[in-house]
Amino acid sequence: MDNTIILIVVGVIVGLVIGFIIAKTIEKNNASKLIKNAKKSAATILKEAKSEGETIKKDKILQAKEKFIELKAEHEKVILARDKKIAEAEKRTRDKESQVSSELAKNKKLNADIENKIKDYNHRLDVLDKKQAEINKLHKSQVQQLEVISSLSAEEAKEQLVESLKGEAKNDAMAYIQGALEEAKLTAEQEAKKVIINTIQRIGTEEAVDNCVSVFNIESDDVKGRIIGREGRNIRAIEAATGVEIIVDDTPEAIILSCFDSVRREIARLSLHKLVTDGRIHPARIEEIVKKTKKQIDQEIIEVGKRTVIDLGIHNLHPELIKTVGRMKYRSSYGQNLLQHSREVAKLCGVMAAELGLNPKLAKRAGLLHDIGKVPDAETDMETPHAILGMQWAEKYGEKDDVCNAIGAHHDEVEMKSLLAPIIQVCDAISGARPGARRQVLDSYIQRLKDLEDIAFGFNGVKKAYAIQAGRELRVIVESDKVSDEKSAELSFNISQKIQTDMTYPGQVKVTVIRETRAVNIAK
Repeated sequence: MDNTIILIVVGVIVGLVIGFIIAKTIEKNNASKLIKNAKKSAATILKEAKSEGETIKKDKILQAKEKFIELKAEHEKVILARDKKIAEAEKRTRDKESQVSSELAKNKKLNADIENKIKDYNHRLDVLDKKQAEINKLHKSQVQQLEVISSLSAEEAKEQLVESLKGEAKNDAMAYIQGALEEAKLTAEQEAKKVIINTIQRIGTEEAVDNCVSVFNIESDDVKGRIIGREGRNIRAIEAATGVEIIVDDTPEAIILSCFDSVRREIARLSLHKLVTDGRIHPARIEEIVKKTKKQIDQEIIEVGKRTVIDLGIHNLHPELIKTVGRMKYRSSYGQNLLQHSREVAKLCGVMAAELGLNPKLAKRAGLLHDIGKVPDAETDMETPHAILGMQWAEKYGEKDDVCNAIGAHHDEVEMKSLLAPIIQVCDAISGARPGARRQVLDSYIQRLKDLEDIAFGFNGVKKAYAIQAGRELRVIVESDKVSDEKSAELSFNISQKIQTDMTYPGQVKVTVIRETRAVNIAK
């Protein structure tokens, strides 16, 4: 049993060994076959690679040759173009050289001509110098002979001649000026008077002068007590609300309202009228009525502005300018109502512009707006001249340049740039200078007359001077032995120029110089 197992084990082992040997032999045979196949494949691949490499090498060589030929052709083109440019430059250089050589030849010829002319001129100058010296010598000898004959030196004779010529020229000039002025007066003054008189005749206006007080009429003196109130509380409330001083005195059935501001005075008057009509007068009611009246006055100002603009036929005026025109109703200028003055100036400007062939609507517009600067909005505006302030407002609200310039130039604050400006200035003077239009302070009026006479006394030969015609004429009496007839015309002209430069006055001042000679003898 044991032997059988051993034999089986031995047999199995022997079988395994024989199988392993057979397997190794078979594997070796297979490996040798694979190696042979691999070598064959490698040889084939190498052969194919060599053939492809040769093909690629030939293609690259052909491409390189073609590229070389192409670059060589381009290089030859560049060289040819460069050679062509060089040839052209050389040709231009040769042309310029030939031109320069010809110019040099011309310059040499010109220089030679110039040198010849210079020599000729120098010779002529020498001759002229010699002749000038001879002339000077002859002139000196003649002057000496004249001095001996006339017993005067050359300087003295020259001074006498200059003085005589100066006097004659001055007299001739004054005569010419006088003649020119007379000739101008015959034509210009006649036409100017015609235009101004026609304008004034076609305008009819009031001559009332505004005051700084208003009188409020009441039915009985009992109403005074109700207005004053207990311990004066009502009157104090009215004064505080309106800014108007209320004067209650012994005047029967009247209360005086005093204020420089016409708007505030009108608000106080209307408020008092409403309070007296209503019968309820106490501080709370007073404040309520004053507020309502202020709104009413503001609306009335706008309505007045609109009516004024419509009456004058002015269109497309800015609403702020319309409001400013309405506020003119409650302003005055030297006692003259500002709105009435502006309306009057607008009408005068329209008529005068039509007479002169200008645009009357534009003239009316400038005439109405010329004094809007007298209605300032703020305290800071008070420091600006009203003509400049009005011009600034007109520019701000889109008015035309001619209108703005006329507003600013009507008191010569700026330079006049159109015919509209002098028309506004003249019409403003006509409106303000007519009798009853404005009131003047007596002291300033007397001082103006005295200044006129003092200017006349500042000239030599003036014996007496009188300012007459309310300062519109100055009569000057001169000493006949000191002022001749010719000098009297000159004196009149000089005095008028002095007045024009040193004084400010409305309208014109006529200067009349009177010279008379009196011979007095007594028969005994």
